[in-house]
Amino acid sequence: MKIAVVNYGMGNLGSVRRALEDLGAQVYVAEHPGAIFDARRIVLPGVGAFGVGMARLRSGGWVEALRRAVQEDGRPLLGICLGMQMLAGFGEEGGAHPGLGLIDGRVRRLDALGCTLRVPHVGWNEVQFRADDPLFAHLPQCSDFYFVHSYAFDGQNSAVATGWTDYGVALVAAIHSGNVFGTQFHPEKSSRAGRQVLRNFLDIRSC
Repeated sequence: MKIAVVNYGMGNLGSVRRALEDLGAQVYVAEHPGAIFDARRIVLPGVGAFGVGMARLRSGGWVEALRRAVQEDGRPLLGICLGMQMLAGFGEEGGAHPGLGLIDGRVRRLDALGCTLRVPHVGWNEVQFRADDPLFAHLPQCSDFYFVHSYAFDGQNSAVATGWTDYGVALVAAIHSGNVFGTQFHPEKSSRAGRQVLRNFLDIRSC
């Protein structure tokens, strides 16, 4: 199975690629938007600021390509960390910035969401998840995953939130809508549980 990892200049491409290859996937780094259409799955990684990330996606021509691949062609997409955040309609980091709009929602700073602990949130935290989310199949509740972030998806009353972690307040750790998936944590850095999440993504049928 071919998996495209999007390279827009802001992601842990090497670690994501190696984690997927260890699971037997045929992985390649997509250096231009047209390259994602050769893949059956797409991974959008990301480290950094929402506004900068979206500027890179727009300037590189990725926005329309990703929307077409996901919304028209039905390819499953997994956003990781900043990649998950950019799936939303808007992000508040450094001002209001439009996102990809593949998931209805807004990304806000942790303290604006009610978090009273140190920002950024760095380290291992338990995740509780909806039992019907295929991304968490074969995993026990409260599995540990590795987080590094200062912003998160505003999941109050959100039907697309499927996983949560407690960091002084309940924060959205995973989202899912149709063939679009996102994890605020880094599955490629999350040991066995993270490998299972990636394996589950490889096994998901196109929606």
